[in-house]
Amino acid sequence: MLFLGVGLGTAQETAPQAESIVRRSLERDSMNATRLRDYTYTENQRTETLDNSGAVVKTVTTTLDVVNLYGRQYGRRIAKDGRPLAGKEKEKADEEFEREVRKRQMETAEERAKREAEQEKDRAEARKFLQEIPKACYLKLAGTEKIDGLPVWVIEATPRPDFRPTVKHADLLKKMRGKIWIDQTSYQWVRAEAEVLQPITFGGFLVKLDRGARMTFLQTRVNDEVWLPAKITARLDGRLLIRRFNVAAEVSYSGYRKFQVDSRVISGEEAPAAPR
Repeated sequence: MLFLGVGLGTAQETAPQAESIVRRSLERDSMNATRLRDYTYTENQRTETLDNSGAVVKTVTTTLDVVNLYGRQYGRRIAKDGRPLAGKEKEKADEEFEREVRKRQMETAEERAKREAEQEKDRAEARKFLQEIPKACYLKLAGTEKIDGLPVWVIEATPRPDFRPTVKHADLLKKMRGKIWIDQTSYQWVRAEAEVLQPITFGGFLVKLDRGARMTFLQTRVNDEVWLPAKITARLDGRLLIRRFNVAAEVSYSGYRKFQVDSRVISGEEAPAAPR
């Protein structure tokens, strides 16, 4: 096991190695978002509303069947609170799906090109944001562990006070610290955690996220060709306008299957049953 200060010397000596690992991992990660579009999967969303003591007062779950619809993913609602949709809820979900099918069928080549350009712009901005991490943070190789039998590096990230962001939203990195578990063979992120150190505001001052909010991101290897999301969790306290919120959220992904080009669009009456 390799630890900081044991056979590696000072933090200044280990920093370049940690930075090199993170930079290489970011290069590998950029391919995953593209390959995700080649897959369909089940997405289960769970949101717990908490009281001031942290006790759960309300739980809502929604299950989506994420399908490739005319070259784009679409999350089709198939279950709520663990039960397949029925009655008016199913009718509404089917109508939303059919409406989206018609909309995408009618998309012109010009509209498609414009949309794809906008999507690529968003993906490029997301990549640039992540690539700011080595600039925004002190990176420390804290040791090695095993996750699901895979040897991983454990890298801690703390904000640099002198960081000057040049990328959209990169100023958020100054208010967070994190930890990354990176597979030693593939250089893919197996796990990542982030904690908010200072209050963060979004949309002007419409949303404020309090200090102490935590987020976790897990990935899994699929078909020996790509790493895709397995679970995202968040514990968030803050304010929306003048209303306080206190929630625990989880999004899990399962049933990844390669999209077949010859797959047909399924009508509302043929929707797959919700997973049990």
